Amino acid sequence: MNKTGPSMTRSRPILGLTLLAGALALAGCSTPSLFTRPLAPIAPQWPASAQAVGTAPAGDLLPWRTFFTDPALQSLIALALEYNRDLRVAALNIAQARAQLGLRSADELPSVSAGLGLSRSPNTSGNMATTFTGGLLVSSYELDFFGRVASLKEQALAQYLATEEARRTAQISLIATVAQAWMGLGADARLLRLAEQTLASRQDSLRLVALRLEYGAASDLDLRLAQSLVQAASVALAQTQRQRALDENALVLLVGQPLMPAVLAQLGADVPVTLPALPAGLPSELLTRRADIRQAEQQLAAANANIAAARAAYFPRIALTASAGSASSELGSLFKDGSWSYSLVPQLLLPLFDGGRNDANLASAKVGFDIAVAQYEKAIQGAFREVADALAARSSWERQLLAQTALAQADGERLVLTRLRLENGAASQLDWLDAQRALFASQQGVIAAQLAFLQSQVALYKVLGGGAETP
Repeated sequence: MNKTGPSMTRSRPILGLTLLAGALALAGCSTPSLFTRPLAPIAPQWPASAQAVGTAPAGDLLPWRTFFTDPALQSLIALALEYNRDLRVAALNIAQARAQLGLRSADELPSVSAGLGLSRSPNTSGNMATTFTGGLLVSSYELDFFGRVASLKEQALAQYLATEEARRTAQISLIATVAQAWMGLGADARLLRLAEQTLASRQDSLRLVALRLEYGAASDLDLRLAQSLVQAASVALAQTQRQRALDENALVLLVGQPLMPAVLAQLGADVPVTLPALPAGLPSELLTRRADIRQAEQQLAAANANIAAARAAYFPRIALTASAGSASSELGSLFKDGSWSYSLVPQLLLPLFDGGRNDANLASAKVGFDIAVAQYEKAIQGAFREVADALAARSSWERQLLAQTALAQADGERLVLTRLRLENGAASQLDWLDAQRALFASQQGVIAAQLAFLQSQVALYKVLGGGAETP
């Protein structure tokens, strides 16, 4: 329909816009796709190896600033959250997904353009007639009766939410990795100090054995054994220095900038780091606590919405082109009374033959949904195993640390007693050197067990989903 002339009033474009608004209202009648979360393929309780740790409801975990109370570690984590490049990439992925969601949301609204035009065509007398046009135009807007556009928006929203959950997963992983790296660097510092002290002590022992050999109170074998212990301590010192340098480089990469001297000065403190105990809660709490599971669920919802969009492709598409404006043979008369016009052109497209394209798209969407279900179940099962492993590791490392500490204490007392026996002729030089070697190994074991126990607590904090974000 296209009407112009002096009898046209301003009610004509208003009528056309009213019809357009009615069509848009009908387009909102699409039905969103239905999504039901699959049942979690895990047991209702943790394995027996983790039961002794305690499985009382945990609720929300502590924020990371409350869980990690060491000021130096807090500063490192804050720097990593600001400067780590992997986390920055995750944030940029969110921005990209947000932009895609904005595009899908824009598809639900008509694109309205304003324009001016000029056309020349021969009239009935053979002369060229000029017509000026101007107004608003809605071009090829799809009325979403069957939910195709709404499903695509739902898919984009789920993908955006999945990307946000991926960022949270990257964040808690970064927090835990920085904490474990800092604890490892602290253990390196304590091992380095132990190696230096041991080397100095063994060098003193070597001088004493050499003096005893000079007066006939020791043998060449005793001297060689003492030299062997000195070289073994030198090897341990070099290994520890190398490991400390490598661990410091790894921490610098995580933080995203060089470590400050004031932070490095706090390494190797005699007071060990302590972390609050964490109840494991119930397996079902992982579904809402772990960001990677929520990410897999959003990807599953996106795949479900993709099926709905593929099904809607079988139904007719109703496109609408509408315009409301003015036409005149003179530019000066444009937009004056009597020159207004409107048009409303609906178009129905019914798919008849597409070579099986719609069938293939629907089949692909269904397979994609099945893949998403398998990935969702895999994420849940993987999370269940990670928590069960972390619970078992924390319990066993705690027992090992107690036993290793008792062993080091016993070896220390053995060294003192052996020294007394040696001075009174009741023990050999070999017994004394062997006691030194045993004490050094057990002291190294204590530091390693302390580190493993602390890192197992950090790992449990991570696999349980981490705490709430704090600035």
